[in-house]
Amino acid sequence: MAIQYLEFERPIIELEQKIEELKTFNLGGFANVDDEIKNLEAKKDKLTRDIFKNINSWQITQLSRHPLRPYTMDYIDLMAENFAELHGDRLFMDDKAVVGGFCFIKDGASGYRQRALIVGHQKGRNTKDKMCRNFGMPHPEGYRKAQRLFKLAEKYSIPIVTLIDTPGAYPGLGAEERGQSEAIAKTIYTLLNVSVPVISVIIGEGGSGGALAFGTGNRVLMMEYSVYSVISPEGCASILYKDTSKTADAANSLKLTAKDLLNDSKVIDGIIPEPLGGAHRNIKLASENLKKAILENIEELKEYGGEDLRNERIKKFANY
Repeated sequence: MAIQYLEFERPIIELEQKIEELKTFNLGGFANVDDEIKNLEAKKDKLTRDIFKNINSWQITQLSRHPLRPYTMDYIDLMAENFAELHGDRLFMDDKAVVGGFCFIKDGASGYRQRALIVGHQKGRNTKDKMCRNFGMPHPEGYRKAQRLFKLAEKYSIPIVTLIDTPGAYPGLGAEERGQSEAIAKTIYTLLNVSVPVISVIIGEGGSGGALAFGTGNRVLMMEYSVYSVISPEGCASILYKDTSKTADAANSLKLTAKDLLNDSKVIDGIIPEPLGGAHRNIKLASENLKKAILENIEELKEYGGEDLRNERIKKFANY
């Protein structure tokens, strides 16, 4: 799949196109342009570093929504073994905006296989899949499915990993009629009270209560170019500024980036680095970084008993 660019990435386009042209020229045997290709690739890397060194909160928000950014199932495919997805809330339906199941996460260096439950939001790639996944916006059944899986993981003493990537919970009439707010609140309550380690990672968009439902972990981490906020920049601009043209200003005011939330408000516990240019540029490396962070944090939390894990988690969020 071809790389898609955001507006602020546009200066990189010409260099990449020229590199591709030279590679094609080189393969044709017309001339040896290896040195020129290396020079252009070095120039492209420097330009990318310079651009990404100074990106603002709105640009990071755009990156968090990048159409090629890896989703929950992409990460599961790369870092998990023997993933067994479980379906349904046993009450109404199976919400495909939430995926969850048990698996092994293998440490490549030691060969150790860590059992885990992974539950996360899942967006779609094409139009049909987006509709099926409801654009990553769960119905109440998605949260009730998650509750069921959280309790199952606790029953068998299996650590829980949540991967957060949603604009927010689905606000439709049917969802509200079936108890959306209660489902979110009960999910927060359930995750706070389980007696196993919980690692919560924002991998893309972390929007409102729909994200917080999966975000009450002993460790809350964010991918470098993800965002986490009570409201979207567009919603904030519309409600507070009464002017949607102020979306970028709203994003900067919300302090929704990983650096803001780690250094200023102390809402998260760590940042997982992404490849140069964002996770979509090297999904395999992004997955390795995510896996490493998850395994390290699970290993640290294993030292605590169930009651200690629960109390530490509740105290952490009560202090907010």
